[in-house]
Amino acid sequence: MKRILIADDHDAVRSGLRAVLEQRPGWVIVAEAADGKSAFEAALKERPDVAIVDFFMPRMTGLEITRGIKKHLRETEVLIFTAHDSGVLAQEALQAGARAFLVKSDANKLLLAAVEALMARRPFISERFCGRSNREDGSGEGHAKLSPRERLVVKLVAEGYSNKGISAILSSSVKTTETHRASAMGKLGVNSIAGLVRYAIRAKLIEE
Repeated sequence: MKRILIADDHDAVRSGLRAVLEQRPGWVIVAEAADGKSAFEAALKERPDVAIVDFFMPRMTGLEITRGIKKHLRETEVLIFTAHDSGVLAQEALQAGARAFLVKSDANKLLLAAVEALMARRPFISERFCGRSNREDGSGEGHAKLSPRERLVVKLVAEGYSNKGISAILSSSVKTTETHRASAMGKLGVNSIAGLVRYAIRAKLIEE
């Protein structure tokens, strides 16, 4: 049985998510929450496999909930769910420890795939965030060298994924993944996976 928590301050959104998720055999909604503090408390109590958390929540933000979950519940995967189509928010969510980021307008076609990925301990990143400019990202000097797609590839390489695995996650060809990986290594001036891992740790793309 796979256990899921839903946190969103809109009743209709929670009801819609529940209706979709409970269609999948073996998935059960163990808790719902309408504010961030209640969501975090419910997560600590229920220890869900996946927590679906709205980015903007009263009392605690989605990022605060995510950081708390990753600190206390290492086995719980987090999907940040938001109405805002923003590469900046997506990057912040990943840096906070979320493994998936989904815009609400994509839920009908991507929600089940995103949750399935998290159940399998794989990240899920919508293709729409892979072509955003560095100026939108607004991150530091190290980040500014890389495109959003290159940063995602570096993060996944540092997490141990092969080129084939990364290609499956990002819905791209192996050749395209290899190109992004080589480009990132060139921009960062590294020539090994170890170098990419060191960069990912310094840039807080992954935890040390």
